[in-house]
Amino acid sequence: MAEIKPQSGYTEDDIKSLDWKEHIRLRPGMYIGKLGDGSAPDDGIYVLVKEVMDNCIDEHTMGHGRHIDLTIENKTVTIRDYGRGIPLGKVVDVVSKINTGAKYDSNAFQKSVGLNGVGTKAVNALSHYFRVESFREGKSKVAEFERGNLTKEHKETATKEENGTLVTFIPDETIFTNFKFLHEYLDNQLWNYCYLNAGLVINFNGKRYVSKNGLHDLLSRKTNADELRYPIIHLKGDDIEVAISHNNDYGEDIFSFVNGQYTTQGGTHQQAFREAYVKVVREFFKKDYDASDIRTSIVAAVSVRVQEPVFESQTKTKLGSSVVAPNGPTMKKFIEEFLSKELDNFLHRNTPVADALKKRIEQSEKERKELSGIRKLANERAKKANLHNKKLRDCRIHFNDEPPTKNKEEFIALQANSTIFITEGDSASGSITKARNVDSQAVFSLRGKPLNCFGLTKKVVYENEEFNLLQHALNIEDGLEALRYNNIIVATDADVDGMHIRLLLMTFFLQFFPDLVKRGHVYILETPLFRVRNKQETIYCYDESEKQAAVRKLTGKPEITRFKGLGEISPDEFERFITKDMRRQPVLLEQGDHIQQLLEYYMGKNTPQRQEFIIDNLRVELDLVEEVG
Repeated sequence: MAEIKPQSGYTEDDIKSLDWKEHIRLRPGMYIGKLGDGSAPDDGIYVLVKEVMDNCIDEHTMGHGRHIDLTIENKTVTIRDYGRGIPLGKVVDVVSKINTGAKYDSNAFQKSVGLNGVGTKAVNALSHYFRVESFREGKSKVAEFERGNLTKEHKETATKEENGTLVTFIPDETIFTNFKFLHEYLDNQLWNYCYLNAGLVINFNGKRYVSKNGLHDLLSRKTNADELRYPIIHLKGDDIEVAISHNNDYGEDIFSFVNGQYTTQGGTHQQAFREAYVKVVREFFKKDYDASDIRTSIVAAVSVRVQEPVFESQTKTKLGSSVVAPNGPTMKKFIEEFLSKELDNFLHRNTPVADALKKRIEQSEKERKELSGIRKLANERAKKANLHNKKLRDCRIHFNDEPPTKNKEEFIALQANSTIFITEGDSASGSITKARNVDSQAVFSLRGKPLNCFGLTKKVVYENEEFNLLQHALNIEDGLEALRYNNIIVATDADVDGMHIRLLLMTFFLQFFPDLVKRGHVYILETPLFRVRNKQETIYCYDESEKQAAVRKLTGKPEITRFKGLGEISPDEFERFITKDMRRQPVLLEQGDHIQQLLEYYMGKNTPQRQEFIIDNLRVELDLVEEVG
């Protein structure tokens, strides 16, 4: 038997105690989720904004302050509320001492978003510069910090400012590298605050946000009225509000909120709503419809107010509470009783809406039954195709026999960053496969151009081998609950064929799995067009202007390489473009964009408007080619 030698190097000196800011900076993922560069809606810089805004919203919810001012200039964020203001003697403690705050006292902050007093401390610790000022009863108090360290505590001074709190911070670029704020993500974030707090006014960089009709306004903004099968059902009760309709899209589109917090990953309240809705509809029509037929094509929003909510992480994206209040009813019972009364009454009073709902359900039932046979055959074909070896090169977080880490925190971070690159051609997929991070990055290789599926039914997803294998790779056949990758990145050549493949893939996602785009999972990979180098330095350039700047910077006559396709970029070079230096553009649907109208414009029968668009953009491309030439 081999001798077991004791491990050395584990002594009292190895035991370390970190102060609050050191721990946050060392393990930021525990407090704000993933870091990111601002290209995803759940990246850390938006969580920092949210943590400060949540405190302002809590003040408003408690009846203090009717408007909030938010300004973002370059990378400096300034947020001013008009609530009660932090008690002046506690200004420093509230933003720099863990487990210090008013939210431990449920009488002071009933049904607030945050309960553990961590939010602004995390913002402080993760900011290059952080300043807080409280205005309270004619006096003000200022404290300034750098990366969580107090640099200056000002004396109290007299002020004529209204009561409230003013916070300014600059995210630390040593933690959030190359970040930028995208207006579209902030726009959605601020609208959600207003939908959940009717009458609240938020001013952001000169734009005014306000909602009069709550969740009804949310669904109106998220959907096209012409595509809804019946007018929005809007129901309100004590500590609960819902809005419901159906359209013609596939899948479920449910927005859920707790105490004003957008729970992007759902939780007990969203599941309770899904189950209660099915139960009430079955009882109203006195028919045991399949749950999937009832919920297919639903667009809904549900908001609840909960005392002392329990979330599954500090970022509060998934509710874990089983009850709505200590010693109160269960979440399931609370929502079920509300819908059993209010939704049932609404359907009895509005026969045309009930008839339209029944027609939508029966249409889904018919489509499901028509697909059942072909779906079974398609699933068998997918298994025979040996998906994981031929089309998909998976990552280790999905291998049960070879986990990349036993550390739970690291595993959660890997899941948040889980990525699949969808590419075309052996050379491109080969380069990415060799360069990727095998722990969290997978590659799916297309064979040629996908089918244009605009106007086709979901039957084509099962009949077309490429689409069938892709939906199995993503695990989205029955919705996004089991989505295997948080980031879906389309990686195609920057030429006409590559652009066409992108468009065909976008059509596939928007036609059959629109929630992938709506929830911010889909991106376009940007790769350099040029490599400019001399003997001392190599610069990769993503457009003509960057190339010209690189030529001016490098001495002598640098060598210029124009990459015609991804396959021309070596794996060693590719590694930097899909890891820490990766550039990706999120695929966003802006307000006013409606899926069927977009698909009709880009993928339908040729229209004069599209012809003009192509001609105008072709002129721009030709001019660029002449410059590069």
